[in-house]
Amino acid sequence: MAPARSNPPVLPTAFDRAADERTVDGLVDALRADAATRVLVLHGDAAPLGADDALQFFAPDDVADGGEWAFLGRDGDGTAVLTSVFARDAAAPVEPIGGWGALRAVGGGLAPGESALFVEALSLGRWLLDAPFCPACGAHTEQRQAGWARHCPSCGREHFPRTDPAVIVAVASAQQPSRLLLGSNAMWGANRFSCFAGFAEAGESLESTVAREVYEEAGVALRDIRYSGSQAWPYPRSLMLGFHAIAADDDAARPDGDEIVDVRWFTASQIGEALAGEGELLLPGPASISRRLIKEWHASAR
Repeated sequence: MAPARSNPPVLPTAFDRAADERTVDGLVDALRADAATRVLVLHGDAAPLGADDALQFFAPDDVADGGEWAFLGRDGDGTAVLTSVFARDAAAPVEPIGGWGALRAVGGGLAPGESALFVEALSLGRWLLDAPFCPACGAHTEQRQAGWARHCPSCGREHFPRTDPAVIVAVASAQQPSRLLLGSNAMWGANRFSCFAGFAEAGESLESTVAREVYEEAGVALRDIRYSGSQAWPYPRSLMLGFHAIAADDDAARPDGDEIVDVRWFTASQIGEALAGEGELLLPGPASISRRLIKEWHASAR
């Protein structure tokens, strides 16, 4: 049985990116002068939290100087939302009620609209901080389109935020449909397992990427590769495209010994315990599309 589709961990909402407004001259400056504007401040990859663990927004005048500003869009009642982004090593630009929370840690517990906004701000903000110079001639670029583009005054090139396509796949057993193959990365602690993932190479289809990555990391050839859904993931600038697939030969599974140090077949009952926070197996957190793929498989395997 094919895994049932579930809602992605970061959902589209009534929030409007209002991309047509980005060409308005002086938009960000005008909105910074409006006390009604809401600002989502980022400090490294963390956002401020309120008392109830929701995101805390600030008025423009409440935010310290020194950040990179951009227009995110308008919320359901038409209020403009900006982001002001600060490097991790900068002084904290605001004092949030509930402290700071990284997307990986708190994204899965936020309301869908806030998760989507956090992802948008972090994806754009990382580019604003990390790519101030023209990659063609090295000149310092000028922000355009309310933070969504950079213009090089030296060579005239226009630059935009980069997104890298990456695949992630849940691999089920052909011989025993109630088993799922997961891998443990060399950088993780003991008993932490996840789906297999990797970046698409130049000239490669997504399905070919899925097959190549799993064969390289786990030694398993695949069949019945099926697309499930996607998730923007700004670590550093990925668009994760989720798949389900079936292993051609369960016994071929073995770790590459470099990136992946362990691969194991887990039963549906073991996965169910881990999803419930029980047992020794540690799965990805709720903010990750990997957990969504595992949950989809588990729902169909029981």
